[in-house]
Amino acid sequence: MSKVQHHFDHVGSYLRPAKLKEARDQFASGEISREELLDIQDELVKDLVHHEVDNGLKVVTDGEFGRSWWHLDFLWELTGYEAYLQEDSYKFHGANTRTTNVRVAGKIAENPDHPFYRDFEYLKSITPEGVTPKITIPSPSMVFRDGRSDLALDFYDSREDYLNDLAQAYHDTIQRFYDLGARYVQLDDTTWAFLIAKLNETSGDEHDSYRAQAQEIVDTINKALTGLPEDLTLATHICRGNFKSTYLYEGGYDVVAKYLGQLNYDIFFLEYDDNRSGDFTPLVDIWNHRDHVELVLGVITSKDPTLEDVDKIIARLQEASVYVPYKNLGISTQCGFASTEEGNVLTEEDQWQKLNLIKTIRDKVWE
Repeated sequence: MSKVQHHFDHVGSYLRPAKLKEARDQFASGEISREELLDIQDELVKDLVHHEVDNGLKVVTDGEFGRSWWHLDFLWELTGYEAYLQEDSYKFHGANTRTTNVRVAGKIAENPDHPFYRDFEYLKSITPEGVTPKITIPSPSMVFRDGRSDLALDFYDSREDYLNDLAQAYHDTIQRFYDLGARYVQLDDTTWAFLIAKLNETSGDEHDSYRAQAQEIVDTINKALTGLPEDLTLATHICRGNFKSTYLYEGGYDVVAKYLGQLNYDIFFLEYDDNRSGDFTPLVDIWNHRDHVELVLGVITSKDPTLEDVDKIIARLQEASVYVPYKNLGISTQCGFASTEEGNVLTEEDQWQKLNLIKTIRDKVWE
């Protein structure tokens, strides 16, 4: 089975260049057409890929330049969901987001005209030989929260029927990416961090309901991944929130590790950039002795421009290797640099210095 495994990877999002932000504003106000916006976006994605390759990455993304949110843009373009403005924003520690959300508006299915297909086709067309283009999308678990599935039974006879359609929509979407040439698809996920918080703070029937939700998520995701091509690398990123260098959740992986270990992914991106992430002991349950699985440890932060000490990071990797062999470990930032178009509080130069630091560490540890 051919799987992507370079021990040095990046979650996916990059800071949006000022030119792109200006073009998106001009499009929103009707000053330029969608075609003109896409021309500018493509130009900047091409420059981004050049920088990714120059910084030693063997897996590249389009920086998520075609979207405003890491998750909502994808979800509201699936058949059966729609965007709307809710009353409340998402309240991070130190910042509030915009009030955009998504909800069920009909039967759920893959959208054959999803705009992410066009963006991936362009990325693939400019990716150099020997480098893998990666597509990132939110996990189906993202509709288990924030009221996004509250209206499902207006359109379905049962929750089971709804989740079956959700899994099928994801399966068909991922297969479509594969048909377009994708061999590496990553599903980003903050719901596990939400469940970590809930499982740590609840008891009794409420606690049991969150455990049941965790298993329901495992079953839905694995159903979506069943039957996909053998040479497709499937990854997930478990995130505790990333908006303007702030966060949503905290807590170690121990309470969800047994669920993560059931997921049929090849690569797990795991946040480990500060004390909110807990220790490395849950790694063995996530790895679950599966020889092909790689755990990419986010021991470098994307929230702060300060460069970490190389020797301290190598020592942390040595600590992790007590639980999982080096051959099954990798290194990355804990999240992307811009999970939303606002971006984290650092510069484009800072983000490339972070990636250069990661490559330096990778070369010392694995080569």
